[in-house]
Amino acid sequence: MEAQKVFGRGDRIFSPKWLKVSFSAVSVFDGEAACFPCMTADLKAETFTVWMKSLIMQGNGLTVFNENGQVAYRIDNYDEKRSREVFLMDLRGKLLFTVRRKSIWFLCDWEGFKEEDVNTEERKPFFRAKKILRVFSNKLSCDVKLCGDESQASLCYRFEGFWGKIAFRILDSRGGLVAEAKRKQSSLGVQLGEDVMSLVLLQTNLDHSLIMALVTMYLLIQRRI
Repeated sequence: MEAQKVFGRGDRIFSPKWLKVSFSAVSVFDGEAACFPCMTADLKAETFTVWMKSLIMQGNGLTVFNENGQVAYRIDNYDEKRSREVFLMDLRGKLLFTVRRKSIWFLCDWEGFKEEDVNTEERKPFFRAKKILRVFSNKLSCDVKLCGDESQASLCYRFEGFWGKIAFRILDSRGGLVAEAKRKQSSLGVQLGEDVMSLVLLQTNLDHSLIMALVTMYLLIQRRI
């Protein structure tokens, strides 16, 4: 794989053979870098490619490409895999979410902090996720609640998958299918490696950064990143 530079920075990156990645500069509007994509009002499903590797050589992490082959989101942990805390960023390195593991005795929950009010005196999680314990089952389910005011925390999403498998579904509180992920296939129908998956967002008006933070949390539970 060929190493390249991003916007003249010292970090070296490489492109996977299965995807032709564009590293052109992000468009600028009113002097601020545009974050693509965050919200959508389109009436069609959107597909992302999730590569469970960092573009930084010798790094660990996650890279998400949009339908145009552009890097939309990334996680770069230079020295550590299966971290207790990871940081979801856009292409330009803007911090979007912090995903953190919270362990209490033998239980393990996850919290996500949206990086908007970082100067508040007491940071509160934007979402909390809890695994549903199943005895003698290889099914993996997680309930996700959006917090806000603790008194108003409500079930928002549920992940359904299997231990050791990258395929999963995300359901809303009514049981409607929000997104689904499966092993990615090439244009010739050949399945790619276990570290590459296709994520299809089926519902409109989704906060993509939130969905990617939840996907990151799920992959951490699965020990994929």
